[in-house]
Amino acid sequence: MSSVWENFFAATAILASSGPIKQRLVDAYRTHLVKIDQDELPKEIREEFCSVTTCMSCVRPLRGETAEQATVRKMSDIEAGRIAGRIVDMLGAVARAQMFQRPPKLRAVNSNDD
Repeated sequence: MSSVWENFFAATAILASSGPIKQRLVDAYRTHLVKIDQDELPKEIREEFCSVTTCMSCVRPLRGETAEQATVRKMSDIEAGRIAGRIVDMLGAVARAQMFQRPPKLRAVNSNDD
C-alpha cells in the first residue's frame, strides 16, 4: 500500500505545483498514476480510479502525442481541475486506508507493580 500512497502523494505534489493545470495533470498521471496496479488500491476507490484512468485516455492521439495528452488537450481547464480534485480525494482515501491497516502501538507494561 505504501507505494500506492507514494505514487498518489507524488502525483498530488505535481498537481499542486505551478504551471498550466492540463500540463500538471498529464505529468502527474504519466509519471505516477499509470504505475498503480488497481488491485493494490483500497476497494472503496478502485471504481473511481478506473473511472479516472478511462477519462484520461479516451481520445485518440495525434501523431507524436499520447492518449493522455490528447485527452487532456480536449478538456477544458475546469474539467482538468475536476480530475485533479478526484486524484486528491483518492490520496485522502488511500491515506485513511493505510492508517487503519497499521497495527496498534503496544504500551510497555510495568512489571514492578507491587
